Amino acid sequence: MKKFEVKREGLTIRGKIFGDVSKKSPVCILSHGFMANQKTCRTYAKTLAKEGKIAVTYDFCGGGIGVKSDGKTEDMTVFTEKKDLLAVIDFFKKQEYAESISLLGCSQGGFVSAMVAKELKDQVKSLVLFYPALCIPDDARKGQMIVFKFDPKNIPDILGNFPMKVGGGFARTVVNLDVYSAIEGYDGPTFLIHGTSDRIVDIEYSRKAKELYPKCEYHEIENGAHGFKGKHDKEACRLLKEFAARVM
Repeated sequence: MKKFEVKREGLTIRGKIFGDVSKKSPVCILSHGFMANQKTCRTYAKTLAKEGKIAVTYDFCGGGIGVKSDGKTEDMTVFTEKKDLLAVIDFFKKQEYAESISLLGCSQGGFVSAMVAKELKDQVKSLVLFYPALCIPDDARKGQMIVFKFDPKNIPDILGNFPMKVGGGFARTVVNLDVYSAIEGYDGPTFLIHGTSDRIVDIEYSRKAKELYPKCEYHEIENGAHGFKGKHDKEACRLLKEFAARVM
């Protein structure tokens, strides 16, 4: 494992590389979820590295609790995170060892990865979505995003301060967004997995999203929550490993 840094509009994005960079190999870039950090993707990164891939984790700028990248949490939106991911992709596309680029995103990182895959299309070899937070625009319209409640017709400058300070831009930038239009258009191999007991992101979002991807391998983890643990995480890793061996 080695560290890397990428610049984006004066901010430094910091991350880690898992796998053997001494030879040309597929690269998979893993994006974490809301209020999380790159450590939450480490299990999947190690799974991919054991399969001979180069797995990359990184912290979004201002993207969570305990992140190592620059940036204020109150400035974070899904669109600043999209810029972060594009900067990381651009960095790894220039590395001699990068045979191809795939994306893996968890929760909000899944939403961001799906938007980027739509934009880059065939530059992304495959797309992996773990319980993608496609509910974010609907949550903004409802005026409740995780623990933050607000008037969606009068979004405040700060949604809340605990457990993380989140700015009004997080809601304001998505309140009029059609999430399916924002992600539709990627036609490469896609792996989509969601738990049936997810109380943060209703599984119906993924059930609908899978219809947008012509080459989608879809899995439901029975009784799986938002953020797999224990036997559910082991099952997710097994399925990811099989997909990576066939596709990445």
